[in-house]
Amino acid sequence: MNTRELDAVILDIDGTIWNTTGVVAVAWNKAIEKSGFDARKVNAQILQKEFGKPMNVIAQDLWPELSAGDQDKILSYCCTEEQIALRNNTLDLTYPGVVSTIRELSTMQNIYIVSNCQSGYIELTMEKTGITQYIKDFECFGRTGKQKAENIQLVCSRNNIHNAIYVGDTQGDCDASRQANVPFVWASYGFGTAVNYFEKINSFDQLISLISRKTSGGN
Repeated sequence: MNTRELDAVILDIDGTIWNTTGVVAVAWNKAIEKSGFDARKVNAQILQKEFGKPMNVIAQDLWPELSAGDQDKILSYCCTEEQIALRNNTLDLTYPGVVSTIRELSTMQNIYIVSNCQSGYIELTMEKTGITQYIKDFECFGRTGKQKAENIQLVCSRNNIHNAIYVGDTQGDCDASRQANVPFVWASYGFGTAVNYFEKINSFDQLISLISRKTSGGN
């Protein structure tokens, strides 16, 4: 990577921008109860291990005893309740410094979002955190049916991006970045671990100094 030509910062959501797992766990359990399925309930810790995976994989992990069709149904119920719960939520679920850092970062670099989430989740995230105006483009599994690496490449292609970094919190994010040939910045404060990353940040606001250093040609 030629760091002097860095032209995009692509962000993950869950475990990177915010932590919704407490709110979402309550919503999903409500959906499970209403669904009529004899299905395993969840908690925040379970969801932290699952978030970041494609939605169909999460359903397979959580409810392997159900048919694929029933997994799709219960996941749809869960996503509906999740959207309602997050839209009604009044707590600040973002990690410290995220919104102010994105605001400042937008004056330095173009910012994008790529997530394995369902359709509509990125828009809701941006709305609830007030960052919509700072995000140039976004993509997700729910809209394309594609894996994260492919969606990273898709965003890069349609925005003429040549030297991006991807910021995420799990090894899955790291692997997807590697597949997309985009250097990975590990958000170590998030849900997971990662190895063979390009850089590590211990808090979101460290992105400012990292990007300033990289774009000035520093190490």
